[in-house]
Amino acid sequence: MAGSDDLEERVSALEAEVRRLAERVQHSEQDAAAARVLAGGADRDVAEVRGEIREFREQNNRVLNAMRDDLADMRGDFAGLRGVVSELRSEMQDGFTQIRGALDATAAGQQQITALLTRLIDPDQSSDQ
Repeated sequence: MAGSDDLEERVSALEAEVRRLAERVQHSEQDAAAARVLAGGADRDVAEVRGEIREFREQNNRVLNAMRDDLADMRGDFAGLRGVVSELRSEMQDGFTQIRGALDATAAGQQQITALLTRLIDPDQSSDQ
């Protein structure tokens, strides 16, 4: 019967090993299920991030296009402003020229008035000159 005891021990050991392996398989299955859940969540997260990046890129392109349009408008406005400034400069120079002529005429008139007053005040001094 010694062989029978040995056989029972071996069978008991095998049954214990099968239980341990069954538990490990069950844990592995649970880990695999958890990994599938995590992978599904990661896939959703990646899809969401891709969508956000796509939206950001589209928004960035819209902003850049708007800035480009604004810059083109500003260039046109600047060109028009340059013409206006050139016209104003020309008008200002003409005005200064007119004022200079008026001041020169006023100075000449004041000089004549001074000469006439000097002659009235002191007629002898004006004949010496």
